[in-house]
Amino acid sequence: MDWLFLFEVVLSGLGSGALLALTGIAFVLIYKATKVLNLAVGEMLMLCAYFFFGMTAAFALPIWLAIILTVIGGGILGGVIERILIRPMLGESPISVFMVTVGLSSVLIGFVEFVWGSDPATLPNFLPSKPIFIGSAYISPKIAVSFVVATVLIAAFLVVFRTWRGGVALRATATDQGAAFSCGINVPAVFSVSWIVAGMAAAGSGILIGSIGGISPTMGVFGLSVLVAVIVGGLDSIAGALVAGLAIGVVEALVGTYMGGEFKLLVTFSILVVALMIRPYGLFGTVEIERL
Repeated sequence: MDWLFLFEVVLSGLGSGALLALTGIAFVLIYKATKVLNLAVGEMLMLCAYFFFGMTAAFALPIWLAIILTVIGGGILGGVIERILIRPMLGESPISVFMVTVGLSSVLIGFVEFVWGSDPATLPNFLPSKPIFIGSAYISPKIAVSFVVATVLIAAFLVVFRTWRGGVALRATATDQGAAFSCGINVPAVFSVSWIVAGMAAAGSGILIGSIGGISPTMGVFGLSVLVAVIVGGLDSIAGALVAGLAIGVVEALVGTYMGGEFKLLVTFSILVVALMIRPYGLFGTVEIERL
């Protein structure tokens, strides 16, 4: 076995896993605050990538300004979705809210195809192209930069989540909405903030993923791998999304290299099935006990 090549594949998988973890934060944030499983995160990511493409291609904005506007746009998208579609559905059956997000994903795909067409496109090449070596192992500079950026963003979010007053309010709301409301916490505002921050995280992921592999209306399928990562790690656990995201990224890289890309989702969802059979609440998820 070529151990150097294997090491390079693992490094590539860790880079992809960091993007899975960053996008997984969007899933976890929304679920922690509202108990909504948002299946449209992948399509939100895709739409933000196309928005960045429009800012740079159609309006020729500087890259740094396009990134800022895209992240802001992702936050606005998340806030609008929460206010118009999700908040009126709160209190309804979970399957009804889930199906709203399923329908939303189709709407976002249709919107992108209507505005930009269905052909794949390439984002401006703003990431470095100089080869990066760790010892004798080569790693793609785009993947390396994406890994660093995703890691920094995740670390910053964890610090803010633990120290910022809004993060404390989010954790309190996630624990018990009624108790949080009785303590003076504006629960609807927490709902909105969670969707806004989730939209911003999805926008950042969309830019990075699009810069590596290009953009297309089907790139939202990335959200399926993210969904597996957050379920395996625990739907309400940021640490779980980080650990499981890195692990799933490495597994998909190994499977895609040695078995073929068509087997990646097969193996990924097989892991999901086994994980649910062994630990239904995920590796780090909160075990809910219902007393009758």
